[in-house]
Amino acid sequence: MNKYKLIAGVDEAGRGSWIGPVFSAAVILKSTINKKLIKDSKKLTKKKRTELASYIKKNSTYSISQASMQEIDKLNILQATLLSMKRAIKSLKHRPNLVLIDGLNAPKNIECNFKTIIRGDEKIPVISAASIIAKVARDKYITKLSKKYRSYGWNTNFGYGTKKHFNAIKKFGITIHHRKSFKPIHNILLVKKK
Repeated sequence: MNKYKLIAGVDEAGRGSWIGPVFSAAVILKSTINKKLIKDSKKLTKKKRTELASYIKKNSTYSISQASMQEIDKLNILQATLLSMKRAIKSLKHRPNLVLIDGLNAPKNIECNFKTIIRGDEKIPVISAASIIAKVARDKYITKLSKKYRSYGWNTNFGYGTKKHFNAIKKFGITIHHRKSFKPIHNILLVKKK
């Protein structure tokens, strides 16, 4: 991979959540950054993730994009995730020579060399950096949202399918932020229709 000068890492956050947009980040690290500090976002505490996100932003070129809840419901979560990744890559200030994408799938027509890497966020620092940036951005968005919807526990479950979240939906209903195509929400809506 040394023949490629500018290598971007891409990852998403919030794919499995029941609410809100899916976020993606694309990151090109500067040579000055200490890659040993960068780990998969899922293995870091919230405090450490936030600190690292700040450090990565200062030592990289990055962009954050999203695909809306409406796009998720219209396209499906995989296609919406790939769309948010494509937007993140296109929004980078510098065009990368190579894009390393976490997972099995790549967005169509990204007009640059790319490689998909399964569990890339655990193996490749530039993908780990993207996972950190995406997760911190999405967590910030959901935390803000949770202040209006305290009963759902989004400040701790971030919209994922916990028991508390499911019970809150049954008790207080589906909000405008819920992904209607996701199975539990979809099933509740079907029951209501009947």
